[in-house]
Amino acid sequence: MRKIVALILVAVMFLGGCAGMSPTEQRVLSGGAIGAGGGALIGAAAGSPGTGAAVGAGAGALGGYLYDLYQRPR
Repeated sequence: MRKIVALILVAVMFLGGCAGMSPTEQRVLSGGAIGAGGGALIGAAAGSPGTGAAVGAGAGALGGYLYDLYQRPR
């Protein structure tokens, strides 16, 4: 039960911390977080979740930045 409460508190603090961020910062952070989660899952299947999370976070952050560059002119 404590783990669930701690996870909920971390999620609320994480989401609340994004309020003052620019759209670019939000997209890069979101991409990094999604990439880290996906990379950890793939890495766990391959035997190294930490490495998968690190690679996924980098790729996701880059993807978020590139998406922001694409969205700016619109």
